[in-house]
Amino acid sequence: MNENQLKTQACLLPTRRHFFGQSATGIGVAALASLLGGDAVAGVNDGSNGPLNANGALKEYHHPPKAKRVIYLFQSGAPSQIELFDHKPALQKNEGSDLRDFVDMKHRITGMTAGQKSFPIAGTRYKFESMGDSGIELCNELLPHISGLADDMCLIRSMHTEAINHDPAITFFQTGHQLAGRPSIGSWLHYGLGSMNDNLPTFIAMVSRGTGRPNCQPLYDRLWGSGFLPSTHAGVKLMSIGDPVLYLGNPTGIDATARRRMLDDLAKLNRKKLDEFGDPEINTRIEQYELAYRMQTSVPELIDFSDEPQHVLDAYGPDVQKRGSYAYNCLLARRLAERDVRFIQLFHMGWDQHVTLPKQLPGQCRDTDQATAALMNDLKQRGLLEDTLVVWGGEFGRTSYCQGKLDATTYGRDHHAKCFSLWLSGAGVKRGHVHGATDDFCYDITEDPVDVHDLHATILHLLGIDHERLTYRFQGRYFRLTDVFGKVIRDILS
Repeated sequence: MNENQLKTQACLLPTRRHFFGQSATGIGVAALASLLGGDAVAGVNDGSNGPLNANGALKEYHHPPKAKRVIYLFQSGAPSQIELFDHKPALQKNEGSDLRDFVDMKHRITGMTAGQKSFPIAGTRYKFESMGDSGIELCNELLPHISGLADDMCLIRSMHTEAINHDPAITFFQTGHQLAGRPSIGSWLHYGLGSMNDNLPTFIAMVSRGTGRPNCQPLYDRLWGSGFLPSTHAGVKLMSIGDPVLYLGNPTGIDATARRRMLDDLAKLNRKKLDEFGDPEINTRIEQYELAYRMQTSVPELIDFSDEPQHVLDAYGPDVQKRGSYAYNCLLARRLAERDVRFIQLFHMGWDQHVTLPKQLPGQCRDTDQATAALMNDLKQRGLLEDTLVVWGGEFGRTSYCQGKLDATTYGRDHHAKCFSLWLSGAGVKRGHVHGATDDFCYDITEDPVDVHDLHATILHLLGIDHERLTYRFQGRYFRLTDVFGKVIRDILS
């Protein structure tokens, strides 16, 4: 087949769908833009508070940002707010009594406890203290290091959510929707704001297993996926074993020069196909190949802790050199923040204490307590906390009644979605501040409720984004992270 025949065949390849797809993004959009104005089509490029020098959809911030980046320490499995952040002496006072004697149990409960004949109240076995100048009451016994952050912490005690099972609840927190398929929050930020560095991904995820319940609910890659956004916006998972990023290294017998020559030739072929078909995933492939090539140098340097002073390593705890541990990932998070990675997410599994809570929870806290505090102090000492937002929390809370049998030595807690705690720190949020309150039995919210959409709206706001104006058109409608909900939590802003 000669060159002319190849060109003819290429012209015949586009399908009817491809033809109309090109038309829809060509003449049709130009006509609509002329009728409605360019901003009406873009939907996101209408900021007026300064230029945004990035490759994202936003060309200007909607308002001046307080934060440049986010470190989200997601505690998968749902930490018990009753043991850690929301002390309720009434639970100790009424230990063993049926919760229904004190509150109207109107909220949904899971199938794991729905059949119980009684709902015995379980008080915490752990000591709380008023911490710091702010006097925030925290469990100093289980979280001695995090409790020391009280004066830097903005503690929300009035979080609530819709889901009462783990997978939809975690998916809701990551994507703003309980069903899979929506972009994750880090992908929305990558799409809107673009990258701040050339040699590392904009959005990086890391997963560690806790000692509480190391084999509890799995975490799926879609939790840091791009959903219906182009896949270039998906998070990159750093692996805990083997190569930090899969397929990053050169195969045996291929040196850097040969790899560079191969990538150049491959890019030419991909650009030719991009010109023919206009498929954004082809452009994603080109960009990802180039980023992977640059990461061959940047990633080994990132994970090399030999330049860290011993006192810094000691601060993160004994597991800091153990790849895949929470402590190791916390130190990596600080190093990624220094290198201007925009969204850094740590997932730590094992917080699902349905039974034998006194046996499981202390170990789970030891996994995270020292390393979290070390990360916060490290960011603060390096001046990074001024433009970094740190978020710590899980997908829902735990019940004030015991799941199963309550005795003097052990108890457990089921899922509770209608009130739980989460804290933030750093850029743009009040320090030493408590927002919201719950009733004496930690069953319902009594002041300033905050839902997941409100949290997302506030995170975007701190990054200079109006959550109602960062949109993406998919299947005939405009989507956003907060769907049609959400309001910024003004009372926590500094």
